[in-house]
Amino acid sequence: MTITPVLLCGGSGTRLWPLSRKSYPKQFVPLMGKETLFQASAKRLSGLFIEEQDEACFAAPMVLTNSDFRFIVTEQLQAVGIDPGAILIEPEGRNTAPAVLAAALRAAAQDPDAILLVAPSDHVVPDVAAFHAAIERGLEAVRAGQLVTFGIQPSHAETAYGYLELAETPDASGNPVALKRFVEKPDATRAAEMLAAGNFKWNAGIFLFAAKDILAAFQTHAPTLIAPVQAALDAAEVDLGFLRLAPSPWGEAEDISIDYAVMEKAENLSVVPFDAAWSDLGGWDAVWREAGPDADGVVTTGEATAIDCKDTLLRSDSERLEVVGIGLENIMAVAMNDAVLVADMSRAQDVKKAVTALKAKGSAQATTFPKDHRPWGWFESLVVGERFQVKRIMVHPGASLSLQSHFHRSEHWIVVEGTARVTVDDEVKLVTENESVYLPLGCVHRMENPGKVPMVLIEVQTGAYVGEDDIVRYEDVYARG
Repeated sequence: MTITPVLLCGGSGTRLWPLSRKSYPKQFVPLMGKETLFQASAKRLSGLFIEEQDEACFAAPMVLTNSDFRFIVTEQLQAVGIDPGAILIEPEGRNTAPAVLAAALRAAAQDPDAILLVAPSDHVVPDVAAFHAAIERGLEAVRAGQLVTFGIQPSHAETAYGYLELAETPDASGNPVALKRFVEKPDATRAAEMLAAGNFKWNAGIFLFAAKDILAAFQTHAPTLIAPVQAALDAAEVDLGFLRLAPSPWGEAEDISIDYAVMEKAENLSVVPFDAAWSDLGGWDAVWREAGPDADGVVTTGEATAIDCKDTLLRSDSERLEVVGIGLENIMAVAMNDAVLVADMSRAQDVKKAVTALKAKGSAQATTFPKDHRPWGWFESLVVGERFQVKRIMVHPGASLSLQSHFHRSEHWIVVEGTARVTVDDEVKLVTENESVYLPLGCVHRMENPGKVPMVLIEVQTGAYVGEDDIVRYEDVYARG
């Protein structure tokens, strides 16, 4: 028995701003420990899933993401020892229904009986064994042609989640139960009523089914999605191991969730109750709960200090910025190099309003992460002036930037860690720690890391314009336009 995980990782996670942003959303950030949520999700869906049966295992994951994250996905999977399966690049976000359909169509082309487990890549599930046991309980229903979803036992009257109303109160076996209906996100009063009723579960958005069965459901309930998604697959192009879905037909697919398109209409849907801990970390209040507050209800992360505080989250994701709270109650304060969030804990779901407000005023902090992650490593701006910019750049071992030139700026590179192989027009030379090289305006240049350890340098740009779009690429191993 083999299950193919389908990991969805194209979301922006605005409710966890400023740590999560459009350019680097929460699934790729180490929110709860050293591993990112995406890495933890991939590890949770790898190897054996039924320990007593050696033949039962997960296949390599199929990942659906967008072009900006394609190299982050491969880098983070390789960092935890997982070889990815297919990585499908969505030309634009069309919600979960087209994404799930694309995965099912691709899997069914190889094996119509293939079993898929569709999961968001930003959830926290501490008890992996309990989750695997829940999958095992769902397999019998899948073999009977059922579409299976997983209902989370509510721990509190949450208003940020949708709910599943079960046809009956589940027993202690945890076996699948018929679904009565989906329930939209409730107000506080209704959430409390559903919590007390006992037959309502949180909708986790995790699904288990055979490829042929979900395709039959699409054919019955959302047939207009099939033609554009199939056309996007048929015309897809392989690019450095990624599969780029064709933009034109993909753009014709309706922007709709899998719940609205299929699941709310399907009559063959069963719910596996899952009573162990789970969170989608949908707000800073959820991060506070999952982090394990101390006796005073305080959580501190990074360079943060709490004095006489209660029910408070203090977090610094900047090694140069200390967050200190004195006499705070029910407050969340999250600091990064370029932005600080301070809000009442009860307003956690309103953080996305801050992103909207920042977008309206044109602030880069609304969407752009301080560290700009690239296929070869990352850079961050340390100082930006009217005619200059200072950056710190990290290049992975064996990686190289594109062969390029600039119209409006010259650059000075100072290596501070490792060794760089630098090309300046026709000259190639090694630059080691505490050495520098000057790149005059208009020169054709490239930076490479020929070593076995990360290479770090400080770049000083000077000129009339220092924007990231002042670049002409001549050669690029990452096939960027």
